[in-house]
Amino acid sequence: MGYAIFRSAVRGIRKIAVLGAGTMGAQIAAHVANAGVPCVLLDRVSEQRGEPAANCAAQRNFLAQAGLEMALKARPPAFFQPRCAGLITIGNFEDDLGELKKCDWVIEAVAEDEHIKRALLDRVEPFLGQETIISSNTSGIALAALAKGRSETFRHRWLGTHFFNPPRYMKLLEVIPTSDTEPDVMRRVSSFADEVLGKGVVIAKDRPNFIANRIGTFFTLVVLDLMQELGFSVEEIDTLSGPAMGLPKSATFRTLDLVGLDVFAHVAENLATALPEDECHHLFCLPGFAQRMMKANLLGEKTKGGFYRRAGEGKILTLDFSSLKYRPRQRPKLPAVELAMGVEDARERLRSLLKSSDKTGSFYRKLLGRTCHYAASRIPEVADDLSSVDRAMRWGFNWQYGPFELWDGVGHDTVAALWKEEKRTLPPLVAKLHAAGKNSFYFGDARRLLVFDFHSGGTATVPEQTGVLTLARAKAEAGEVKKNAGASLVDLGDGVLCLEFHSKLNTIGPDAVQMIHAGLKLLTDQFDAMVVGNQGTNFSAGANLMLLLLAMQDGEWDEVDEAVRAFQDANMALKYAPRPVVAAPFGLTLGGGAETALQCARRVADAETYMGLVETGVGLIPAGGGAKEMLVRVTEAADGPAHDDPWNLLEHVFTNIGMAKVSGSAAEARQMGYLSPQDTICMNRDRQIAAAKRLALDLVSLGCRPGRPRDDILAQGRAAYSKMQLNLHLMRRAEYLSDYDVTVGRQLARVLSGGGEFTSPQRVSEQHVLDLEREAFLSLCGERKTVERIQHMLKTGKPLRN
Repeated sequence: MGYAIFRSAVRGIRKIAVLGAGTMGAQIAAHVANAGVPCVLLDRVSEQRGEPAANCAAQRNFLAQAGLEMALKARPPAFFQPRCAGLITIGNFEDDLGELKKCDWVIEAVAEDEHIKRALLDRVEPFLGQETIISSNTSGIALAALAKGRSETFRHRWLGTHFFNPPRYMKLLEVIPTSDTEPDVMRRVSSFADEVLGKGVVIAKDRPNFIANRIGTFFTLVVLDLMQELGFSVEEIDTLSGPAMGLPKSATFRTLDLVGLDVFAHVAENLATALPEDECHHLFCLPGFAQRMMKANLLGEKTKGGFYRRAGEGKILTLDFSSLKYRPRQRPKLPAVELAMGVEDARERLRSLLKSSDKTGSFYRKLLGRTCHYAASRIPEVADDLSSVDRAMRWGFNWQYGPFELWDGVGHDTVAALWKEEKRTLPPLVAKLHAAGKNSFYFGDARRLLVFDFHSGGTATVPEQTGVLTLARAKAEAGEVKKNAGASLVDLGDGVLCLEFHSKLNTIGPDAVQMIHAGLKLLTDQFDAMVVGNQGTNFSAGANLMLLLLAMQDGEWDEVDEAVRAFQDANMALKYAPRPVVAAPFGLTLGGGAETALQCARRVADAETYMGLVETGVGLIPAGGGAKEMLVRVTEAADGPAHDDPWNLLEHVFTNIGMAKVSGSAAEARQMGYLSPQDTICMNRDRQIAAAKRLALDLVSLGCRPGRPRDDILAQGRAAYSKMQLNLHLMRRAEYLSDYDVTVGRQLARVLSGGGEFTSPQRVSEQHVLDLEREAFLSLCGERKTVERIQHMLKTGKPLRN
């Protein structure tokens, strides 16, 4: 399947079983299949109307099949592609436990109940192979308790592996060894999870709710407490506890609606039961209004209503938590937050918000003071090192900074003042920090990051993943070779250069084009290969629309023409570079970003790559060589040994570009033709740049050299143009398209048919197609509706169908 898998990681793990086909179990199995690893998914034998199921396999496997089908229907999708489900074999606990002997890792994921889990493990143990690893996906039950009384062999191969929901998208995997777990078992699972499943692995101690849920649950309960204490509304709390302080947009209540209030209540109840000695035990229960919501079945998305409820036509209602009645959602008025959002760094924003004299400032002071105190008090209870706690909160709850990173950012004196205000004593961690004469948890830089060590009172190197290459470290060690406002050139070592985009949304404008040419000159003179990649949020959201809009509004058509030519030339220069160029797309790889990636020699795509030529959404067509590259792919497939029907191939391209379709994964991008069979898919984004560098060097060793610009692109001419026109007509009649969509579609059809004037298929050059792209692009730039679409996109981030 073209995945970048490090062979050391898969040593001994070739097949996995998941026990329990509920939401988590089925989606864990789905993600195992996403990684190309065969999986067995088992559940109870189905019983209907209280009677045992009939003997036919379909009925006996009903629950496992239902779980698999639920995963196939999940939104967001659990599978990279539906066909990945073909790697999953279903069965049941009565007929198919013998399959476990063929599995190298068995993951228990049944209901979060100690008695149910122990009963299943009793049945499973006799069927395990001699080397089979067995783990539990428990979110908080003691692993030692589950293993009590079992054989020594079982206990040596037993550990916790806590996946976060949904497993495909949530990076964190907490690995929880017991005192009996063999170190090699923990290493094998951790390496496999990291390198094959793409997880961020954190080693946690066998304490209730481990690291992320322990601190995350405390944090949420404090927020609920402060909401009542300070008199905030639901909307105000979500504004305060979201991006303003470096937390995700779902904030508090949208997150609870997604998770389910009942699930959150269970986690809190587990803490209350398991931790009677905890200094914050009084918080481990839902406040009165939340308990009333439970009784009213207002649990969130699963019951069509929680803190928010959809009311149709895009309207969203908000719960008044006092009356439990819904009202129209209101826009919060929090001047301090609105002012602070102009500050880019979340830690600096929080510093300014802490100084606010109104109840907003009071909220942040109380929340930060209590969260920092609780996190510090958990060392060494839940983990020995601070960096594990920070990573757990970043990877498991999507915090921009973990609690100790945030603490360093706002300043230790600030936190000390908050504690003094609330008369809090120093946790042992902070007392040791002060005794060592230190006023920060982290030290050093990207070359060597150090962290305060609780046990020694000194510092230790922050653990790094072997084989990971960060651009920050590369810059710290070698510096940036060249830089402008939109892009940089970074020396990755071993003769490999990296072209890094770093404009807003990594959009491509004149600065990026200039740096492409600068990089190619260095590639000719000093380097052996180049990687085009970055480690931001997305590879590239496309061309810089703001610059284009300004030029259009000023009627600077020569300037627009020159910019398009420059971008085309830069991409052609990448394609025919004297030495290998490898793109590393990830996240949003749209429009011009996709065009740049398409014209590199190879691509190492992150598994979560959302790639597409989406220019029609703003009333334009691809003009940086994107349409041309898709015609190259049509030509290669039509001329290949299978002799695929060229019209079918072209129609697929026309639909994808015309409807601005975006892949839901790298695997789907391959199916859409944006990735080739020779391209690689990397499951762990942290490893992507290193994998791209390795591939670039492999291409060097293979003697990869550029060819010559092609003059054999298949232009299917007037017949194909007419068919595309018919498709547009039919889609307009079905109201899938607007009149202006048809106008844009005709321009696209002309490009993809090679101009539309050929009465029979002809062979044309790349430059011929580039000229057609540019002509169509400039023609559409002069249309008022294109201006409206670009303005709407810049304002809302969404396409306009006018």
